[in-house]
Amino acid sequence: MKILVIEDEQALLESILTYFTGEGNICEHASDFASAYEKISLYGYDCILLDLGLPGGEGLELLTKLKQLKKRDGVLIISARHSLDDKLAGLDLGADDYLVKPFHLSELKARVSAIIRRKNFDGANIIVFNEITVDVSAMKITVKGNQVTLTKKEFDLLVYFLSNRNKVVTKNAMAEHLWGDEMDLSDDFDFIYTHVKNLRKKLLEAGAADYLRSVYGIGYKFGDI
Repeated sequence: MKILVIEDEQALLESILTYFTGEGNICEHASDFASAYEKISLYGYDCILLDLGLPGGEGLELLTKLKQLKKRDGVLIISARHSLDDKLAGLDLGADDYLVKPFHLSELKARVSAIIRRKNFDGANIIVFNEITVDVSAMKITVKGNQVTLTKKEFDLLVYFLSNRNKVVTKNAMAEHLWGDEMDLSDDFDFIYTHVKNLRKKLLEAGAADYLRSVYGIGYKFGDI
């Protein structure tokens, strides 16, 4: 998962970042309104964890900005405000869920995972595409019932392709999704090519049809032949 944490309470921010990166996710952060707005304008995220009270602005304004930018990022509000009015205001502006502080990190993770499943796969833990089956929670892939062993990046790449199936995805978008905005997005995308080549090879060897197509000068397309 690629997650943006917008939180100005340093101790909580560090706890969230440590927890989610430890689970193998890509995490970025912003501690004030201006830097948060810059990140949501430039990048896309599977889920945004949004505090409401921020230096320089109000978290609810960022929900309005997301709407104006026509972004579909999942949003989970994390706030000490527990009034019904605050919850309704956030949900009415497009947030997917609202979690009141303090909370357990395990519950936070469960809420984030549920949002991403709803956004990308209609809430399903199991993704089935023809002969390919992906258990997102267990990180298990099978082709015609035979298990396929993928690296973490290959697994993330397959799920990314499945969530964008039959669409052309650019190399820039793939690099950003897999490595975050700290990745040096130079013109050299050999690392992307290597991961795609390895993923394709493993799926073919397991008996899957060849669903990956290179789109010259742009990126790749994964979908029905």
